[in-house]
Amino acid sequence: MSSKYVFTKSLKELRFLFCHTSEQSAATRSFLHRAYPTMKKHNPYVPILMREAAATEPRVFARYGFGKEKQETLSGLTDKEIEEKVTQLVKESL
Repeated sequence: MSSKYVFTKSLKELRFLFCHTSEQSAATRSFLHRAYPTMKKHNPYVPILMREAAATEPRVFARYGFGKEKQETLSGLTDKEIEEKVTQLVKESL
């Protein structure tokens, strides 16, 4: 899992939006609880933001250089599927 979360140089920010109580966001919360320490350890200078709001659909945003941003919906995904989506976002460069 360690090399999985080494971000590309063009990634400037990774932002997660999710509900802090809904069952729909449970896998996202589980993923962040497990993977955040590893992501932060390998990328200490990249902001990894977690925004909680009631009744929010879980999503992840990746902001790259020059104002480019990409988002993925995490609703209905398992912990492993979320891991694959996030890995895909942090490895690509726009």
